[in-house]
Amino acid sequence: MKPLISNKKNLCFVLILLALGLSPLLLQMGVIQSSSFVLFLGKCICFSIAAIGLDLIWGYTGILSLGHGLYFCLGAYCMGMYLKLQATGGVITDFMKTGGLTELPLIWKPFNSFFLTVILMLAVPAVLSGILGYLIFKNRVKGVYFSIISQALTWTGYSLFIALSPYTNGNVGITEIQSLFGSIRGSANFGHFCGVFYLALVVLAGVYALSVWLTNCKFGKLLIAIRDGENRTYFSGYCVSSFKTAIYSFSAVLAALAGALYINFNGSITPSQMTISYSITMVIWVAVGGRGTILGAVVGAILINLCEYNLSSGAMVDLWQYLIGGIFCVMILFFKGGIIGLVTEQLPATFRKLKNTDRKPVRVKAKKEGVNHA
Repeated sequence: MKPLISNKKNLCFVLILLALGLSPLLLQMGVIQSSSFVLFLGKCICFSIAAIGLDLIWGYTGILSLGHGLYFCLGAYCMGMYLKLQATGGVITDFMKTGGLTELPLIWKPFNSFFLTVILMLAVPAVLSGILGYLIFKNRVKGVYFSIISQALTWTGYSLFIALSPYTNGNVGITEIQSLFGSIRGSANFGHFCGVFYLALVVLAGVYALSVWLTNCKFGKLLIAIRDGENRTYFSGYCVSSFKTAIYSFSAVLAALAGALYINFNGSITPSQMTISYSITMVIWVAVGGRGTILGAVVGAILINLCEYNLSSGAMVDLWQYLIGGIFCVMILFFKGGIIGLVTEQLPATFRKLKNTDRKPVRVKAKKEGVNHA
């Protein structure tokens, strides 16, 4: 526990948690006027969890996945199916009747139980990613080829969910649902909102602590070794494909967990969040924040989404996507360590260099004066 507290990055994360945790209280006291803004911060917490999962596989293992939107949506759909059945009393929904169904489909029946919902919410993405990871990494597929396969996977999932409209409601998705604690809209339901908000915050803290521990143990060191020299790690006697499959599955589970929490804040989930563009957005979060740091994933997810929240309306509505893309390009070209690398490495190195440059003329002058005096 002591290393977690003493690390400056972890202390920064604690400050972020405190700032997020105070936001509902500040809303109730009237310091924050917009309830939609605090609701949006709840979504940012969910995005941070998904970004941490992506950072583990990309930042620490060197595997660029462009298909994590699929796992995000799988978790969201599982939770959405449970919440929808709670709203309908466990009977057939309206869009199922429109699609020609007369009774609750077999695939929906397990989601009448919260316990089975949680199991399926974690097991489905874990099994799917585990099978795909085993087949892909066992054949030593990597680099851009893996990224292309992950892109194709999201498109396959998107097409499948659209085609199965009687079961998934097509491109409309699952809508008009409440959270686990009930409706979170309006001041009368402030207690429900706090329940969901602080649940997500506790999950984020747990995921962060687990990820930091994981990257500091031997398993994490092996992930870095795979990233920096996969062939060397392979010839050292380690089964590289097993480690890559394991971290890929764990990353998929975190994305699904984030999606399951997200739908409680958003009240709906659609296949559009399963598209390639949504998965690439997750990559931007990690790249801007700083990959391979865990904290950078959290910072990037929050900052990029706050930029989108503030710029996607008003005069900047037609330009905000270009601005986000420009920030991404600048970070990739000039600040490869992202915001965390800029603050912890590049800026201190620049200050040290300037400090040393200022000292050199003074030392030369003192030396010359000593010679003249002699």
